Amino acid sequence: MKPTVIVIGSSNTDLVVTCRRLPKPGETLLGGEFARHAGGKGANQAVAAARAGARVVFIGAHGEDEFGAAAKRSLRAEGIDISHFRSRSRHPSGIALILLGGKARENLIAVARSANDALGADDVKAARSFFRPGAVVVAQLEVPLAAVGAAAALARERNLPFVLNPAPARKLPASLLRLVDVLVPNGREAEILTGKAEPVLAARILRERGCRSVVVTLGARGALVCDQTGERAVAAPRVKPIDTVGAGDCFTGWLAVGLAEGLTLGQAAERAVRAASISVTRPGAQASMPLRAELERKTKS
Repeated sequence: MKPTVIVIGSSNTDLVVTCRRLPKPGETLLGGEFARHAGGKGANQAVAAARAGARVVFIGAHGEDEFGAAAKRSLRAEGIDISHFRSRSRHPSGIALILLGGKARENLIAVARSANDALGADDVKAARSFFRPGAVVVAQLEVPLAAVGAAAALARERNLPFVLNPAPARKLPASLLRLVDVLVPNGREAEILTGKAEPVLAARILRERGCRSVVVTLGARGALVCDQTGERAVAAPRVKPIDTVGAGDCFTGWLAVGLAEGLTLGQAAERAVRAASISVTRPGAQASMPLRAELERKTKS
């Protein structure tokens, strides 16, 4: 049977302009290339998990507009259960404005208020029948903390692993951190949460605050896994990045699938790093997520 991953989170349409470099404050750059992609951290992670081979349930909200209709079509095409991807008639669908620039394709992202902000605890509780043995629950912070907290509490009640990607980073209540089985921040988010720029120190602090384990994603440097056995680095393959948007979501989705399949945290992180390294070599967030067969071919070669 396929492993099950339940994703609670955001759905956005990414409006992307690729520039020769990122503009400075107050500066206008001309001549960038425009593209539109399906995105949103929650939807991205759902697609990553589906392409990794999981049965995925997505819990989220969208507006009654063309962007929302397109998001539903996109997720449905990936085989994702969208029965709890609910409409909010008084809210627009999520939109993210993204600038890409420089050789490293670094990004700047701004996200508008939307139906994502209307997702509540009751929406999560309405999907409780999916919280069954063997599932892994995943959430991020582009939706209200009430929804995230409800997902964490329900996962703990059903004895399911709860994976939290704390992005965008914000101060989190101790009661939520104590429900986190795997926290997956990037280096900057770990620093915002702890005040420590050194990933190892930040990860240790986050574990002291209640998280059972922490995996810090470090871009081209791979990831740092920190759990009860200590810390260990996971190296990333060397690639030429084209678009880094969605790489962290790719990692989180694949990590969740690995845990649902019974891999150790280290094993799941190693495979997730390889998947993320593929995603940065092509444009788009959801479009860049690799298929399981593709990753297996690269692993054998």
